[in-house]
Amino acid sequence: MNKENSVWIIDDDESIRWVLEKSLSEEGFEVSSFESADQALKKIKLDPPQVILSDIRMTGTTGIELLDEVNASNINIPIIIMTAHSDLKSAVESYEHGAWEYLPKPFDIKEAVKIVGRAIKGKEKKTKFDEADTKVEIVGEAAAMQEVYRAIGKLSNSNSTVLLVGESGTGKELVAKAIYQHSLRKENPFIALNMADIPKDLLEAELFGHERGAFTGAEEKRIGRFEQANEGTLFLDEIGDMPLETQTRLLRVLSNGEFYRVGGRDPIKVNVRIIAATHQNLEDNVKKRTFREDLFHRLNVIKLILPKLNERKEDISVLAKHFLKISSKEIGELENKYLSKEVEEYFLHLPWPGNVRQLENVCRWLTVMSPSQEIRIEDLPKELLTEISNTQKNWSETLRKWVKESLLKGETNILEIALPEFEKTLIEEALKKTKGKKKEAAKLLGWGRNTLTRKIKEIGIK
Repeated sequence: MNKENSVWIIDDDESIRWVLEKSLSEEGFEVSSFESADQALKKIKLDPPQVILSDIRMTGTTGIELLDEVNASNINIPIIIMTAHSDLKSAVESYEHGAWEYLPKPFDIKEAVKIVGRAIKGKEKKTKFDEADTKVEIVGEAAAMQEVYRAIGKLSNSNSTVLLVGESGTGKELVAKAIYQHSLRKENPFIALNMADIPKDLLEAELFGHERGAFTGAEEKRIGRFEQANEGTLFLDEIGDMPLETQTRLLRVLSNGEFYRVGGRDPIKVNVRIIAATHQNLEDNVKKRTFREDLFHRLNVIKLILPKLNERKEDISVLAKHFLKISSKEIGELENKYLSKEVEEYFLHLPWPGNVRQLENVCRWLTVMSPSQEIRIEDLPKELLTEISNTQKNWSETLRKWVKESLLKGETNILEIALPEFEKTLIEEALKKTKGKKKEAAKLLGWGRNTLTRKIKEIGIK
């Protein structure tokens, strides 16, 4: 075996082993496959590979137990953990136990091959994490959340500044707390401050503190959030709302770790990790000169984009169940309320402009207001019952407006223009929903597979 390119694949799924073995072999790797970690462990001391790709959940020894066995034997082998059950717990647990990388299924096979190549070149042993007290629970296994979980796990051994970007209600503070609780600073303070909640003239004093007599009303010295967060983590929410003059002071702190209290003369040195968050497009704010470009680059070290709820619709039912359980417990209900199948399906078609926070609030309302354990359509608040009808009405009105404008312009054959675009939109969304599986997409559209294949060819969809 070529020791410099040897790769082991450990997975009880034969199809996964076959695809990986074929792809890696084509790239020049020497590949061996095992259907269990126990088989691999019997050979590992005699003939260790350069890299291991292992599933996390298997009969017998699990991927996590494999990591522990390899770590205990002091064999320096990068282990890439694969899982079809991607959630925060499995991602963080993998990195905690020394995984080199974490690869959620289904994965891009070319990306998997690249990761194996990087593992062989880097051959770095990950430092094991300290045990983390997991107080924050982030729920969901949607593909859109997998990168979030991976990032939280990888950031656990880092002190890098993090910028969280996402719409209101997507859970930015929850992710910030998860990063903190799985970080090297978890024993030190976590201080959160929302820029939009503090009046501009008081923001600097809130961040940096003030000396007695610094301004009218400053009757005693006050310690600011930076000092409170020393050796810990400071979460600056809605950073896009920070005034330019305060941005200048923040930049100085990020540059040299020093600041002055308002009215103070002596510099104060701090060691603080910054996690910032915003729903705004800071790049646009930089162009508009409402946000400093140098500060943006200081904050934009690790950028993590949080998905909207309608981009992770497969998580809606799971999240609703989670929130109903929490809210039932809070009001002392002996049994949790639950959504009927009809309501679950209805929820999947709602736009959820308020994202996860809106879903949580709806679940709290339903826990109190729904008359029975099973929540039915008629139990929903009126605003939810009108959202879909409004969306459909807006869609039809837009179409009607386009038809009128086209006819006024004297255009003809407008059906030949509209129909292909209409069908293209339906087909693309159905394929997106089924992750490219034509048979399932055809079923959603009410067509046969052959009809869908013909339409794709006619319209020119790639």
